[in-house]
Amino acid sequence: MLKLNMMRAAAMGLATVMAAHAQSAVPVYGYTVKKSYPHDAGAFTQGLFFQDGFLYESTGLNGRSSVRRVDLESGKVLQKRDIPQQYFGEGIAPMGGDIVALTWTSQTGFIFDAKTFALKQTFNYPGEGWALTTDGERLYMSDGTPYIRVLDGKTLGQTRRIRVTADGVPLDQINELEWVEGEIYANIWQTDRIARIDPFSGRVVGWIDLSGLAGQANIVPGSDNVLNGIAYDSKAHRLFVTGKLWPKIFEIEVKKK
Repeated sequence: MLKLNMMRAAAMGLATVMAAHAQSAVPVYGYTVKKSYPHDAGAFTQGLFFQDGFLYESTGLNGRSSVRRVDLESGKVLQKRDIPQQYFGEGIAPMGGDIVALTWTSQTGFIFDAKTFALKQTFNYPGEGWALTTDGERLYMSDGTPYIRVLDGKTLGQTRRIRVTADGVPLDQINELEWVEGEIYANIWQTDRIARIDPFSGRVVGWIDLSGLAGQANIVPGSDNVLNGIAYDSKAHRLFVTGKLWPKIFEIEVKKK
């Protein structure tokens, strides 16, 4: 009887551990496409945000990098500022009346006037620059590592780093970022997934699986034309996603599987 009770206790303990593990696993969400919009198929999308009724987009590649204001409905580029060809443009984010822009390996950033796109200032940072987003006070910067840098919105000095983990494992290749209802949404480079990140703990609290979306954009996935670009309309609660060299931008609704 004692042996049987011990076996029962062991089984119950194992079941408890398995249940706890199942509960701790990061939930995966799917999506439905609500609407699609035209997008410049020549745009190597690096950064994206929505503000005051317009999309703002940064593009990459040396000699093709730019910052743009885009009409969502038509996809027409309304305003454009080219980045000097020695720079490979990366992410952008709004801050006050400005647009803050990164470059990949040059350790140089730019601050443009959000209305005129006039260059107001340059700044420097160590390492690579991948993407930016903002909560309105601070900037959050990815660099391809499992860490997101938190920058002071006024001085652009680093105040802390967020170590991003998924089920306890460090998550790297964090690319384009967007602030969505208190979470950081992040494209994971070369995947079809967006990570939903708690900006305080760094834990991935959800995955958004966008498998099949490239097909709806008539894209044959390659090494360059990958999913990249997230924008959120906080007033109308609309979420937009696209990819590098994609001819479409999609408005999606996230649904739990």
